[in-house]
Amino acid sequence: MFKKFSPSTDIAGQAILKQSAQRTIRANLLDQWKGLTPETLDASIWSKKESLVLVKGRDHLSIYTVQGRPLFFQHFDGPLIPTLRLLHQFPKILPALRVDRGAIRFLLQGANMMAPGFTSKGGWLPDASEAIPAGTVVAIETEGKEHAAAIGITKLSTEDMKAINKGVAVEILCYLGDDLWSLQTI
Repeated sequence: MFKKFSPSTDIAGQAILKQSAQRTIRANLLDQWKGLTPETLDASIWSKKESLVLVKGRDHLSIYTVQGRPLFFQHFDGPLIPTLRLLHQFPKILPALRVDRGAIRFLLQGANMMAPGFTSKGGWLPDASEAIPAGTVVAIETEGKEHAAAIGITKLSTEDMKAINKGVAVEILCYLGDDLWSLQTI
């Protein structure tokens, strides 16, 4: 999604959101990101005193910023997805999956992650009791590294990844080194 993103050509406009829209987004964030508390959201991410700015991009992409700093984005009316910088500050806001060392090279080039990268030695998927359904926004961690390297949406449930063990398991939305990562402010 952000493999070839340029603020000069891919941003259509910016607008400060109304307070009612900001309250709705705040409630959606707390609902979607299970590891986020209202206190953390208000104190560390986005204070109620600060205005949330909607940056409209190409292909129905919405990037939400505070003081020019991108915090999260949304494609069409899909889920709100944190930027990797925000995920590094608060690593527990999204469920995580881990790929093995062999997949890192492809991940950092923006490739979708295949099921064998999660099921092989070095990869990790949650137990059946904590299974993640298809269509869930997840953080992609890599074997031997501390922080997440990408964010994606699962195409298969974690149980299907284990059972089928082939095909695209996670569609990558943003990753370390993409144009959103290099963008400090908008």
